[in-house]
Amino acid sequence: MKQALLFALLSLTLWADAHLFVYHRFGDAKHASTNVSLDLLKKQFDYFKDNNYKVIPLDVLNQTLKNKENIPDNWVVFCIDDSYKSFYENGLALFKEYNYPFTLFVYIEATDKGYGDFMTWEQIKETQKYGELGLHSYGHKHMVSLSKKEIREDTDKALYSFTKHLGYKPKYYAYPFGEFDEKLKKEINSYGFDLILNQNAGAVSMQSPADDLDRIALTGDVNLKHKLRMKYLKASWRAPKSYPTNAKLNEIHVTMPTSIKKAELYVSGGGWEFIKVKDGVFKSTKTYPLRFKRTRVIIKHGNAYTSQIIVKK
Repeated sequence: MKQALLFALLSLTLWADAHLFVYHRFGDAKHASTNVSLDLLKKQFDYFKDNNYKVIPLDVLNQTLKNKENIPDNWVVFCIDDSYKSFYENGLALFKEYNYPFTLFVYIEATDKGYGDFMTWEQIKETQKYGELGLHSYGHKHMVSLSKKEIREDTDKALYSFTKHLGYKPKYYAYPFGEFDEKLKKEINSYGFDLILNQNAGAVSMQSPADDLDRIALTGDVNLKHKLRMKYLKASWRAPKSYPTNAKLNEIHVTMPTSIKKAELYVSGGGWEFIKVKDGVFKSTKTYPLRFKRTRVIIKHGNAYTSQIIVKK
């Protein structure tokens, strides 16, 4: 019994975790909510360099997960969502200067239709000389609101255009807005992507499922040290699975390692509260009025995080 408990405790601390960071716009002050200034980007890059973090391609993480190998704590992966023109015009030069790899997730419709704020196919082809490319849907819609047919139409259209212009099928998919539910997850999984990425606070360990990798958004002057302390918390979410029709969350049901007796819970719009976990199960029927159409439900144990996003359709 003591041996089993010791193993359970060690399992929470010995798994090393990589951190996936996601950017959107670069040096574009008109859109502050999704922008990082170039001065701040340089400070962040210097911090990673000076503190011996190793910026790796997403492909290296992919192979490590496939091989079920341990992941070093100093690994960092950079993702850029939406293929905004400001990355090509402003941000790319710094990535090249520091020789930092990245994965650009392409919003296909914006490029296909020549939306002015987004990269052209020629710019995307130039960019892939320095990093990898992934898929970020065709229409960048709130995918959880779509039917199965509409999800497949969007994904088929995105894959067709991506393959037509670049000559290969992408291995990685990032959900628009970082949002997904069980229906969307199942449909996107059916396409055989190696990795599927969300936008939940957390980290990636060798235990992380390849179809649900956490990514931390770096927008504005964030507390980078705090983000780098985040760990992966292995958990299974039984509820909530979707946004309640009455905007009242009446059930939270999560399983986690049996060694955890206490944790903390956060629901968007409220504060953190301590919760009790019994035999690896947290189950609550307390009512949480939901104030926002997009709600995060987060559980943390120490620096280890697990979370869900539920979105009103």
